[in-house]
Amino acid sequence: MLTRKQHELLIFIHQHLTRHGVSPSFDEMKDALDLKSKSGIHRLITGLEERGFIRRLPHRARALEVLRLPENADKGAAPDAPAGAAAAGAPGGPGGAGFAPKVIQGGFGGALPGASVAQESEALQLPLYGRIAAGTAIEALRDEDNFIDVPATILGKGDHYALEVDGDSMVEAGILDGDTVLIQRTDTAENGSIVVALIDGREVTLKRLRRKTGAIALEPANQHYETRLFPPERVKIQGRLVGLLRRY
Repeated sequence: MLTRKQHELLIFIHQHLTRHGVSPSFDEMKDALDLKSKSGIHRLITGLEERGFIRRLPHRARALEVLRLPENADKGAAPDAPAGAAAAGAPGGPGGAGFAPKVIQGGFGGALPGASVAQESEALQLPLYGRIAAGTAIEALRDEDNFIDVPATILGKGDHYALEVDGDSMVEAGILDGDTVLIQRTDTAENGSIVVALIDGREVTLKRLRRKTGAIALEPANQHYETRLFPPERVKIQGRLVGLLRRY
């Protein structure tokens, strides 16, 4: 038994996929259901998954598989369903014959998995995990509600995520305050690479990696900042810079 809002969301997702071939965004779902926050969408999606109507697909940003529709879907959309809902029995509609599960490109995955590149896609939605210091190291803020569209062609293989730069310590490397950096998830990096480094398990910073005898140097790209040296056991690599987005 679905709640009214769960029913509306499931029908809206299915019809959006049928019409456009892609998943609606969080904002589109929030607006369609007249909710005040995207956290309500997360709760509804979790409820639909627990009841066996949808399934989250791993290693993709916002990838859902619609497993089935409600038994009363052939009676039309739920009361007050989002405007534009397809009529029952229409080709590809919820009441039409031959309904098959569809993959919505666009899982609401947990933790910090990144998103694998789909080579056939023109764009990929990467999780945007908040601001990272390019000055004084700070703890990265994770916001699992936010995603950013990135052309798949600029990313290589593997998992990726995005971070917003806070600070000016990397300006001489062309990385400015407010830029969005694209990070390939990895725990290793070549000497001289710009990396996301976790210091002492709590501070995260974007710096150039230099390995020295018995130490790890995290170098800024700004003459007004000093290089910081750490024993290797205090620094963990969380990713490598592979791209940058900037808005004017």
